[in-house]
Amino acid sequence: MNKIIKFLKSKTFYIASALLIQLIALFLLVTYFSQRFVGIYYILVLLSWIVSLRVINRESDTSSKMLWILLIMSLPFFGGLVYLLFGERKIPKALMIQDRQAYSDYKIYATRNIELMNESHEDDYVLDKMVSMAWSNGFFPVYKNCKTIYFPSGEEQYKMFIEELVKAKDFIFMEFFIINKGVMWNTILQILLDKASEGVDVRLIYDDAGSITYLDPDYPDWLNARGIKTHLFNPMKPQLAMQMNNRDHRKILVIDGKVAFTGGCNISDEYINTKKRFGYWKDMGIMISGEAVEMFTISFLQIWNYQAETNTPYEEFLLPHKKTKIPYNGYVIPFSDSPTDENDTGKLMHLNMINCAQDYFWITTPYLILDQEMISALTLAISNGVDVRIVVPGIPDKKMVYEVTKANFDILIKKGVKIYEYTPGFIHGKVALADDRSALVGTVNMDFRSYYLHYECGVWVHDVDCIKDIKEDFEEIFKASHLVTLEECMKTNFIVRTYRNVLKVFSPIL
Repeated sequence: MNKIIKFLKSKTFYIASALLIQLIALFLLVTYFSQRFVGIYYILVLLSWIVSLRVINRESDTSSKMLWILLIMSLPFFGGLVYLLFGERKIPKALMIQDRQAYSDYKIYATRNIELMNESHEDDYVLDKMVSMAWSNGFFPVYKNCKTIYFPSGEEQYKMFIEELVKAKDFIFMEFFIINKGVMWNTILQILLDKASEGVDVRLIYDDAGSITYLDPDYPDWLNARGIKTHLFNPMKPQLAMQMNNRDHRKILVIDGKVAFTGGCNISDEYINTKKRFGYWKDMGIMISGEAVEMFTISFLQIWNYQAETNTPYEEFLLPHKKTKIPYNGYVIPFSDSPTDENDTGKLMHLNMINCAQDYFWITTPYLILDQEMISALTLAISNGVDVRIVVPGIPDKKMVYEVTKANFDILIKKGVKIYEYTPGFIHGKVALADDRSALVGTVNMDFRSYYLHYECGVWVHDVDCIKDIKEDFEEIFKASHLVTLEECMKTNFIVRTYRNVLKVFSPIL
């Protein structure tokens, strides 16, 4: 009973109720006027027809186009209005202006630091293609002589978080989708408070939607008062607007410009398995040291400057480029992705890896919601003799989304893709590996939200030393996972299969 009362008093319930009331009121209002005034009805139908043409001709994935056409045609007097409210990938005007300015500032900086871009990579087809694509879709440069450490679990990454945080002398930048009070956050928080009292510049960004059920609305004020400069990203508001869907899904920790972390791990106890949810929670991440850290510093400051009253220049937090005493193997391309542009960098990273793979392409993803373009790329890779494997959770965190994931199983298996379910529990890591040479570790899921709606980040690595560790982790994952067969998929009863196919149509909004 106490939990119910607490929920009814929560910000989540308030926002959800307000949105539902607004949507119902709008529907009733439109219905009333369209029935009372025939002219209004036909104007709304014409609007829906015009909007449908826009949907058909816009640059987007086929699945979202089909969904919106279906919704608009189902309610022709109301569908056009709903699309204008929810269908466009728009964000607040002020945020868009800040985003464009940050992108312009970064472009000026990036074009001054492209030494490696001028090197010829024609003898390495994969590297050449990835370098070209990353630069063309966001001006992300390639770096070499960077140290990389791969973490096959949240526990190991958390341990390194602590080790590096206590070394901080100048600044700590943290950006996470979820922050939840518990062992993990309480330990990190105490270090941040200590460092802030020592004069270290400590800055924190967390997403309101990701943390809305965990942290009080005034928590940023509490942190700011104690020296931890805090921004709440895109605060949730009870208004019918698509921008509430644009979330900061990134996970970034930068310390003194010397080391940077990214991966799937948020700041909550289930990620380090001190709290059990959905069996064993497996997450993966990576730490970068060297010149490539500057990209994570810049990515953080871009988001920070969106919301800050004063702009923070990048240069004062970037270390000067200098020759590495210990030469490290391989190349590194850190990247970020934003819903404010049409680059879809996260998706293109996956597509490029699939298209360049010669022997195998393996990937883990907690959610598998694919459009036809991605299915075609995987199918082509299979036709080219590539061993394609996708690992999804054995125990899901979101049951409805998992049904959409399962809806993709049979079509992929028929094409030759091997689907594995991680038997011990929930695998949340977003890691891809190809041909013993290239890997991607970051925050990008194989789903509509990561590809089109969220702010994401990651790092693509090529011929670096930790590739062998990533492959060993995949081999252990396969041993602990169940290979799904087509026979299993075909045994699913008709009602469940129909339910999954219906959900699949609505996958772009799940």
